[in-house]
Amino acid sequence: MFQLLLAIIYLAFISLGLPDSLLGSAWPVIYQEFSVPVSYEGGISMIIAVGTIISSLQSDRLTKRFGTGKVTAFSVLMTAAALFGFSISHSYLALCLWAVPYGLGAGSVDASLNNYVALHYESRHMSWLHCMWGVGASLGPYIMGYALSGGQGWNMGYRYIAILQIVLTAVLFLSLPLWNKNQQSADGAVQAEESPSLSLKEIIGIPGAKEVMITFFCYCAIEQTSGLWASSYLVLCHGLSADTAAGFASLFFVGITIGRAFSGFLTLRFNDTQLIRLGQSVILAGIVLLILPFGTGNVLAGLVMIGLGCAPVYPSIIHSTPAHFGAERSQAMIGVQMASAYVGTCLMPPVFGLIASHISAACLPLYLFLILVLMVLMHEKMLKKIRQF
Repeated sequence: MFQLLLAIIYLAFISLGLPDSLLGSAWPVIYQEFSVPVSYEGGISMIIAVGTIISSLQSDRLTKRFGTGKVTAFSVLMTAAALFGFSISHSYLALCLWAVPYGLGAGSVDASLNNYVALHYESRHMSWLHCMWGVGASLGPYIMGYALSGGQGWNMGYRYIAILQIVLTAVLFLSLPLWNKNQQSADGAVQAEESPSLSLKEIIGIPGAKEVMITFFCYCAIEQTSGLWASSYLVLCHGLSADTAAGFASLFFVGITIGRAFSGFLTLRFNDTQLIRLGQSVILAGIVLLILPFGTGNVLAGLVMIGLGCAPVYPSIIHSTPAHFGAERSQAMIGVQMASAYVGTCLMPPVFGLIASHISAACLPLYLFLILVLMVLMHEKMLKKIRQF
């Protein structure tokens, strides 16, 4: 039963990644069809992000009231409904309206599932599960591409993903007894379920909470800025053509996916804190490679290194949360960490966009370095604080 539930969670993580890259893949067709500026994609993304932040902050209250299984099942159902709504939309306003349940569903399931795995499974599964998210995120554009190349339109691409999410929803509802049995078999999890929900003020007041929130903010700022600006950096600073740069920029995501697969094995030798520090060191090495004047090959290696360095950081911070803050507070802490992550994801890439526009895109390595320094300082400060309590 325990292993069957784990297999379902792996499937859920693949499903989580499937819709995340759909909007970017379909937007070149959508904005022309709806006759809106290309920049309007940001509006939909922001609505999704705000919904995700709100639901992440409510994940502690929801999970303690209904349980992880029900929250996950209903959240995926909400996401599936939103994706089907996208598939029948024929205006920009309709997409904005369906983005609301999309974001609300995504935040709850992400925070709840991550906390459940952190409480019940070893660190290697956290790394491999996030690797599965990368697999899903990689498959999404291929499914959309299949729909577009076959003349079915972007709506059908969303419908294919919606159907897959509906199937997953059915599986999750059928698996609810497994979640309950597994929950009852873990004393720490029972303690976590029975503990009172915490307000945002109470969570922030926990020693080390502010520091880990900033750590997560910085990590996602590095990951998202690198992923979004790698292609432009290669074009503007190294003279590559747009199509060549787009292909090479994917090396960053390849680095993350492969890195998380290998990180699962590294957990057999290193603990979460050691893996976070190792990842930060590899990110630094990648940034240095971006700066060194040894040609394009050196820059490409730097992108891969940054991706490899990012790989263990996110899952290791999540997995270490119950150990650092207690099982009874882990859901609340993971909820605010997720919210901080989404703020970093939304805020910091546009900030670099302003820097690139008004100064130079060549500032990317320095920008990433400064964020990395802040992340390292906050993580070490957090460790120091929790050791004192």
